[in-house]
Amino acid sequence: MMVDEIRARYVEGLTRLLPAGERVRAVAQVRVGGGLVPAAPPQPAAPPAPGGSRVLGVLLTVLSPNITFGRADGAVDWLFFGVGGRGAPGSQASLLHYAVTVATKGFDLRDLVLGVTDQRLLLGATAPVTLFSSSAASERAQTDVELLGSAPRTTVTARVGWYRLNWKRLRLDFADGSWLSFHVPLADSGRPLREVAAAVSAG
Repeated sequence: MMVDEIRARYVEGLTRLLPAGERVRAVAQVRVGGGLVPAAPPQPAAPPAPGGSRVLGVLLTVLSPNITFGRADGAVDWLFFGVGGRGAPGSQASLLHYAVTVATKGFDLRDLVLGVTDQRLLLGATAPVTLFSSSAASERAQTDVELLGSAPRTTVTARVGWYRLNWKRLRLDFADGSWLSFHVPLADSGRPLREVAAAVSAG
């Protein structure tokens, strides 16, 4: 019952963002797929990173995720998590992944919510809370959803399948050739992901 109540709050939060006549068909709390991800959208030029050994970079990245070392980060991501998405800078997958990265920076906690309406695929984030927030504050945050991005439903295909050790992974393929994956913890039901995929494919 608790899970259904939380999902109902997500639906309420997404519905507040919709114009009259657009209805939510499915919703799922998700995590972005790990591993290699789409390139970020074009950004202002940054100073070049200092040179160094790629082998040393891989070692440092494994020892501490807070140490970044250029391409070595990508090698470690691929080794442990595989591929979580692909897309050129500025592609649909690139824009969505970048929006998630910006929205989830910092120490506040936010749920990522995928929704499907009769017209669009929606990606949102709930209002930020902390570990010490009251249950009432957390419940209010679940109905206060920020829209991070959307795509016309007709430009997206979706499927749920097995990938490495995770058999609850949703892959979204966009018309521009990019794709992005989402998953739920292994202990959680995969039903919400299957409902999202079915709603994307529904006529």
